[in-house]
Amino acid sequence: MIKRPLMMVERIMYVDPETPLNCVYTAKIKGEIPEENFKTALIKIQQKHPLLRAVIDHKSGRYPLFVGQKDIEPIPLRIVERKTDEDWFKESENAWFQLFEHPKKPLAELVWVKGQDASEILWVMPHCISDGTTGVTLMRELLALLDNPYSPLIPYVAFESVNDFLPSDFNTGIKKYKAGLYLLFARIFFSIQRKRKKKNLGKNYAIHWKMTPEDTKHITEKCKANGISVHALLCSSVMQAFRDVQGDRAKGKVISPVDVRHFIPEIKEDHLFAFAPTVELSVKKDSKDILNNAKQIKKDLTEKINKMEARELLWMGEHMHPIVDRMISMLKSSEGGHDVTLSNMGKVNIPNDYKNFNLETVISPTVAFPWLNSNTLVTSTYNQQMDFTFMSNENFLPKEEAHQIKDKAIELLTTSL
Repeated sequence: MIKRPLMMVERIMYVDPETPLNCVYTAKIKGEIPEENFKTALIKIQQKHPLLRAVIDHKSGRYPLFVGQKDIEPIPLRIVERKTDEDWFKESENAWFQLFEHPKKPLAELVWVKGQDASEILWVMPHCISDGTTGVTLMRELLALLDNPYSPLIPYVAFESVNDFLPSDFNTGIKKYKAGLYLLFARIFFSIQRKRKKKNLGKNYAIHWKMTPEDTKHITEKCKANGISVHALLCSSVMQAFRDVQGDRAKGKVISPVDVRHFIPEIKEDHLFAFAPTVELSVKKDSKDILNNAKQIKKDLTEKINKMEARELLWMGEHMHPIVDRMISMLKSSEGGHDVTLSNMGKVNIPNDYKNFNLETVISPTVAFPWLNSNTLVTSTYNQQMDFTFMSNENFLPKEEAHQIKDKAIELLTTSL
């Protein structure tokens, strides 16, 4: 039974007991599914994943804990009548503000927007237990079980601390000295920061769109022909779009999360995990060449990923617990030094043909960060279509301006190659 403190990175995503921070993963299916199949599937999925049998206890210790519960309730299934094609979007927005603080209820909910022929399925989870890969895993497992309730799922044992991921030659003596210095510098940094009054007052929004299969194919083929990645082109186009719309207010930087499973193979693809190390990418102020900028971004990203020490990052983070509240406070009031956090999930690995239904599409996750700079762009590709969700809040980036940035980014993506 799991019982461990939240890691530093999990604590940041947990925020506090009064502040919801959820990820919502959505898929659209065509076909009819018995309600009983949902309940059976959710039981099996809960039995597999230890974090879905745990709650967060923020009262027993100095810092919050994941605590497994033997008598935890099943993952709730909430059924909503599907009246329009946009009902899923409303449910996604509503789910942002749901708190998972009940002492006997799991850290997840499933919403079924049920129609006669088409339905949307939404996984809702706190960000402190889930990343993009988590959402894909749970959706893939759910759909397989909805089609065949006898599909096997193999439970796994949750890790107990970040020490489980350290190599045998990890020099804790030297690293502790280094961590102590980082903590000291961080304390000094936060002590000299001025208190800011501007905050995200909860007026979060999301913008969703898809590219046509033709445009998706065009971008993919052109990127390959020019020796650049789609991700590099996305970063280059989006940064230029911010510049074109915001002028001198644009930062010329993006934050790009990387799947931690690339660096720590003990964390399996089908294991729930929340930490994604990030890379900061930028373009030169005087450069407006989308293609050349993308080539430089690809080079910078490769170099930074090769230098990344994810195991050490996790371990170092555990020495930063005393300043987590200050980090959160700064995130809530700081404009940051970047335009947007850009997460590219790539091709979503979920089958689309099942015996009893078809998976029509997968929608990129939505999330409503409580930070002042909550600019987040998530993209994924399914069934030869790139899908985008662009999130922020009215107190930082007015929705009208976000639409202008989105339109400009699409223009640059489709015409710059």
